[in-house]
Amino acid sequence: MKPFSALLAGIIFGLGLILSGMTNPAKVIGFLDIFGGWDPSLALVMGGAILVGLFAFGYAKTRSHSILGASMQLPANQQLDRRLILGAITFGIGWGLAGYCPGPAVASLLTGSIKPVVFTLGMLAGMAIFTLLERYTASAKSDKTNS
Repeated sequence: MKPFSALLAGIIFGLGLILSGMTNPAKVIGFLDIFGGWDPSLALVMGGAILVGLFAFGYAKTRSHSILGASMQLPANQQLDRRLILGAITFGIGWGLAGYCPGPAVASLLTGSIKPVVFTLGMLAGMAIFTLLERYTASAKSDKTNS
């Protein structure tokens, strides 16, 4: 049941991205171009998502298990640290340059266009580099404490 519900949620999410225009890089870049031909329509999409998220996370905080019985794993850290801020800046730059963020890029892979493929490969490469750097940093810290 859990894999089916995950697939169904993914399909609904992907369809929502497509219907809202989030998979169209030109529309996204138009939204981000506040000093040019600004297209505010995605603000309504984001506002709707934030509103749904507020209620969903508020409800989730009152539960110890999901509706399907899995344990709830909500983020506990609420600190704004350097990693979060740098990650948000990097995400925003990538979003502005490419017109894609991870969800819409994956949904756009089905279009057959090369742009989402290149973006997704770059995203996966960035994730791999981050993982390697994290391992290297953890290993270096471990070596310092052991010496």
